Amino acid sequence: MKVSVIGAGNVGATCADVIAHKELANEVVLLDIKENFAEGKALDMWQTAPVNMYDSRITGSTNDYSKTAGSEVVVITSGLPRKPGMSRDDLIATNAKIVKSVTEQVIKYSPDAKIIVVSNPLDVMTYCAYLTAKVDPSRVFGMAGILDTARYRAFLATELNCSPKDIQAVLMGGHGDTMVPLPRYTTVGGIPVTELIEKDKLDAIIQRAKVGGGEIVNLLGTSAWYAPGAAAAQMVEAIVRDQKRIFPCCAWLQGEYGLKDIYLGVPVKLGKNGIEQIIELQLNDDEKALLNESAKAVKEVMNVLDGIDF
Repeated sequence: MKVSVIGAGNVGATCADVIAHKELANEVVLLDIKENFAEGKALDMWQTAPVNMYDSRITGSTNDYSKTAGSEVVVITSGLPRKPGMSRDDLIATNAKIVKSVTEQVIKYSPDAKIIVVSNPLDVMTYCAYLTAKVDPSRVFGMAGILDTARYRAFLATELNCSPKDIQAVLMGGHGDTMVPLPRYTTVGGIPVTELIEKDKLDAIIQRAKVGGGEIVNLLGTSAWYAPGAAAAQMVEAIVRDQKRIFPCCAWLQGEYGLKDIYLGVPVKLGKNGIEQIIELQLNDDEKALLNESAKAVKEVMNVLDGIDF
């Protein structure tokens, strides 16, 4: 069993490290375009194996995709962060070229792989990978909802002074300010969260979760990596161990929730075949309106990609 992570930056390296620690694959391949970068990080990680007691072999590669051949799962984290003076359209065009190139190489060497996209802007980069891969959309999906839900659950655990293990939650929509947390589907040890926390505090936590990535950027001067890397690794685990986990993921919708031809965060069943089921919740009118608003924002960004010649 082989799992490959494309992009050895903070998120990719964290993801590979978690995968190895959990022994989710016999071989973990970390690949980057920067000379010797992935090799150095992989070597450093491998030297923790005797300390942390795992057997997964980690190898690094500088842009040699042949080393990823036969991967069961490939995680794509490649891309550039938005720089000062760069418009959203500029970022889309730049990262779309990167994701397209990466996906072409991934499919060439691992035609049966399940592809998890982490690159930003998340929803549109997942769409880009799908257009490039030309495979069933159940095998191309994005990591966003697990990260967003983790932030939401962590904030709730802090407020309630309880274990985050006992908190279950669902978030839908695009990855960003238009995401749609669903308090009605949030429970703490089976108890509806609305019975444990005042509405104003819950609303504040929801808003904090929506801008959770920005909070990290303001504190660190760069984007998060521990939580995104761990979230992507959790998706890998669900696939390689065929766990049939119910997760919010960025999935290709074809009529579900009244939406069509769009990648959007929805609850899915994740197993060895990738997305094995898209779960349709019975949303109320307010929730539907928020989801449609989020879908509209994502679709606008997808339209930008459609208009780019790359």
